[in-house]
Amino acid sequence: MSASTATDAEHGAVANDYPFSRVPRSQRYGWFSIAIQRFGQISALSQFLLGAALGFSLTFWESFWAITIGSVIIEVLCIFVGIIGVKEGLNTSLLTRWTGFGSGGSALIGLTIAISLIGWFGIQSGVSAAGLHGIMPGLPIWAWSVIFGLIVTAVVLLGFHGMQWVANLAVPSFLIVVGWAVVAELNRHDFGELVTGPPPQPGMTVVQGATLVAGAFIAGALITPDMSRFNRTPADVVKQTVVGLTLGEYAVGLSGVLLAHAIKSADINAIIMSSVGWVGIVVIVMGTIKINDWNLYAGGLGFVNAINAITGKKLSRPVMTGVVGVVGTGLAAAGILDLFTGFLTVLSAIFPPLIGIILAEYFFIKRWRPELDATRESEQMPPTSPTWVPATLVVWAAAAAVAYFVPLGSSAINGVVLAFVLYFLAGKVNLLRPVGLTVTESGSTAPAAAHDE
Repeated sequence: MSASTATDAEHGAVANDYPFSRVPRSQRYGWFSIAIQRFGQISALSQFLLGAALGFSLTFWESFWAITIGSVIIEVLCIFVGIIGVKEGLNTSLLTRWTGFGSGGSALIGLTIAISLIGWFGIQSGVSAAGLHGIMPGLPIWAWSVIFGLIVTAVVLLGFHGMQWVANLAVPSFLIVVGWAVVAELNRHDFGELVTGPPPQPGMTVVQGATLVAGAFIAGALITPDMSRFNRTPADVVKQTVVGLTLGEYAVGLSGVLLAHAIKSADINAIIMSSVGWVGIVVIVMGTIKINDWNLYAGGLGFVNAINAITGKKLSRPVMTGVVGVVGTGLAAAGILDLFTGFLTVLSAIFPPLIGIILAEYFFIKRWRPELDATRESEQMPPTSPTWVPATLVVWAAAAAVAYFVPLGSSAINGVVLAFVLYFLAGKVNLLRPVGLTVTESGSTAPAAAHDE
């Protein structure tokens, strides 16, 4: 059997991570293990940079409230989207076939997620490469981009289990260095002055800061089912989200705020080098691996599901991950992806409405919920899905356009709320009429040994 038609089991269920089927209950993990991965997503260079940006323009307590408001919004979204993932055992791209979009719409979503996250994978590879070049200039930035990108690709090829192992190593190391940097700087400054003093460059409001916090992780909220499908219970999703995201936002974000106040700069590399030297840069890069591996992982899932929805072929997730990882790494090394940052930002702006539609369909309208309910206990896939749901695509486009073009409040939250309301209304007046029917070919869900904490 060719790679394009092989099932999950033939590629190795653990490494392939069930891209076309439900994750069996026997393959679920304890909540604390996944909380480490969740914390690893947010305890990274990007979150430290966000904290430094807040601290550069807000006081400590203004930053605290901005982080608090933004975190509450994101955690609520992650919890409810994550509960769908744990109940159904399906990744985001596959789940959307029965949460309002149909197989055709899910292909569009898979491609959008894949292109966006793989683009950010390449860009963050380049950022980390610049940091490594700063402390080890013997190799050019393009060479460091290749090394970093291929290392992350190798990690993701191992699947969820391999990413868990890296999280167990990278997350504690990252925390140690962040703590070291904070303590080192606090010994040189008066802590009370850092907390009560003015920001180096005022100009941001708390609402704007909260918008930055919420918007920075909105894509992470959307792809939460990619992770939470490996949980055992909805309570586990709540625990891992509250623990992982709260610690990440406060520990890393507020550390960035304090260091920005101390160094009087938002330049994260300058902050870390000033505090703990080159060791800090190395571990910050390790922390970045833990968000970049999820960029590549979710991007790979998006691609294989889009191709499956369009052609019916089941590509191997590891093979596809290897291909897109190499391509993303090559583009990063060539510096091409820097030219597409604006395009990727536009793509990111269309994620929030997807969350609103998924939540409205699954919890309230339930147009296709019976298909999921009927097959959940048997761990099989629903036999069919709608091919297209035109009204959903209209709602998605309208909410994304308003969120992007109307500069009022938080564009991310505007997108979620508007899409939720529009989809809810469309469901109540019976506009959610499918066009076409797609037969589902279920992947293998053969049981295997259970995972411990």
